[in-house]
Amino acid sequence: MLMMRLKRVGRKNDPSYRIIVVDKRESVKSNNFVAQLGTYNPKSGEILVDAEAAKHWLSKGVQASGTVHNMLVTKKVIDAKKINVLPKKTAPKKEEAVAA
Repeated sequence: MLMMRLKRVGRKNDPSYRIIVVDKRESVKSNNFVAQLGTYNPKSGEILVDAEAAKHWLSKGVQASGTVHNMLVTKKVIDAKKINVLPKKTAPKKEEAVAA
């Protein structure tokens, strides 16, 4: 199964990412990706995505990771809600248990 993911490139302390399509079971470091769809620079906040290629791959059944999905929503490539990609926290404790 193919997946749209981020691949980190760039120097130490200067991250830059490529948006690639890769097999889900393979590491992005293996360099066996199917297609490169764009780039992301977190320092400047710049996101460059080939919208037509992204729509093509999504129509073929490729799943986007949570972060890539949110980027595509931001760039209005897909019409969906953003996904919460932060880790889930524990349930809040009840006030009665805390007071006792």
